Amino acid sequence: MATRHLYIARHGDADAFGTLTDTGREQARLLGKRLAHLPITAVWHSPLPRAADSARQLNILLSGSAPVAEAPELIDHVPYVPPVAEIPQPWKPFFDGYDPEEAAAGNKIAQALTARFATAPEGDMDVHEVLITHAYPIAWLIRDALQSPPIRWLGLDSANAALTVIEHRPGTPPTIVMVNDLSHLRPDLRWTGFPPTTRP
Repeated sequence: MATRHLYIARHGDADAFGTLTDTGREQARLLGKRLAHLPITAVWHSPLPRAADSARQLNILLSGSAPVAEAPELIDHVPYVPPVAEIPQPWKPFFDGYDPEEAAAGNKIAQALTARFATAPEGDMDVHEVLITHAYPIAWLIRDALQSPPIRWLGLDSANAALTVIEHRPGTPPTIVMVNDLSHLRPDLRWTGFPPTTRP
């Protein structure tokens, strides 16, 4: 049975202007080195420069045979705004000011994301796709694979260049192989994108 293998990663570390730092470029190259032995079918990235640049850095270490292209569904967006009564207290300031039009637009992108990528492939050939995106779309794809309520995307954060792998096959629930794996990064390159605190 054909399988869609999704290798999903947040872009590398970026500065306040959305430009990759030296750390971010190195993170992306190390991710590419980790994936280099795989038969990658395509590399897709968000339209934002930090994701596009990460994809280019990653591709330096890949075979170069897979096309690298933009996917608008991977744009950084809030995938689901819960009703006010369901919002956890610590998240209430984050959602303050979201109007219904913004919420609907974000959820429309989220639905397009899962419709395009969170499906089994057509035909009988395996597909191996790299998605370079942002923390919220990754959280939404994990939530979808777990078949959890929409609100469960909250708190599923990802470090820069951390690897999440999800497999989709016909007629079966998705398989989450790994989430937020950092083993391809040196210790000094891990956990960027998270608030500074003690990490394992």
